[in-house]
Amino acid sequence: MNQLPQTGFLRLPQIIGDPHKEPASPPLIPVSKSTWWQGVKSGRFPRPIKLSPGVTVWRVVDIHALIDGL
Repeated sequence: MNQLPQTGFLRLPQIIGDPHKEPASPPLIPVSKSTWWQGVKSGRFPRPIKLSPGVTVWRVVDIHALIDGL
């Protein structure tokens, strides 16, 4: 696992990667943005937390659990 902290929050580009960033950030979960949101809606992926109207995050512990369950 890419040195994820044990606690905290991640934004979506940190989870699914961002090829446009310099340098490109590799995905933890290699799926598209639309696939990720479909998975959230269906319950396959963890539900996000809204910190503010423009900031959506996921708990690192939920992402750890998702990766461990794959």
